[in-house]
Amino acid sequence: MSNTPILTPAKAYALWAPHYPARAHNPLMQAEERAMLALMPEGLHGQSVLDAGCGSGRYMLHALHRGAHRVKGVDLSVDMLQRAALELREHHFDADISLVQGCLTALPTPDAWADLTICGLVIGHLENLEQSLSELCRVTRPGGTVLCSDVHPIGHALGWLRDFKSDGQRYAVQHKAHRYSHWHAACANVGLDIEQVLEPMLDPEDIPDGANFDRIALDVPVALVFQLRRTP
Repeated sequence: MSNTPILTPAKAYALWAPHYPARAHNPLMQAEERAMLALMPEGLHGQSVLDAGCGSGRYMLHALHRGAHRVKGVDLSVDMLQRAALELREHHFDADISLVQGCLTALPTPDAWADLTICGLVIGHLENLEQSLSELCRVTRPGGTVLCSDVHPIGHALGWLRDFKSDGQRYAVQHKAHRYSHWHAACANVGLDIEQVLEPMLDPEDIPDGANFDRIALDVPVALVFQLRRTP
């Protein structure tokens, strides 16, 4: 594993995009998604939802299925946005849907645009947690909700990688561990109240037969999931 090349997010997702489905496609993502969806409102009718770091559009699809009126996906990777566009075209939603290239530290979105802002498994790709959270706060209306998730810092301590295969070669994406204390301090500084924190565990039933993985992963949380509220 130590010989796995570590790529920047831009380079990694350019390689990963052609094979990246718009669903939770590994046990960690399945655990993370169950927690995120448990915190996402069941009814989003009439609401504007921003997916910051939308990737292939999996949370955009969930928001649209829950009735969101206006949904915008922003991602650094043009290749992932193209993947999201293909996935979204397979559905026929009666909603205003847009995809825009941009980065989490300077979102191409007006102030207070979103009723709900989603950021799933993205913030760990960036060094500056507070800068990222400040942008998520800015684009969310006062009193609005921000749902964020990241790989649990325990995973980083155990040497886990955000890895994937392309043309038979294994690669990993750059990732920085942000501890709960970092989230607590950063949220307080940017005007986000922490309402709920979930630490989902793997479901053994999600693990394919014969999978080669760290057995310790069954005994520790694999993600940090936050429900945050922008201070009114």
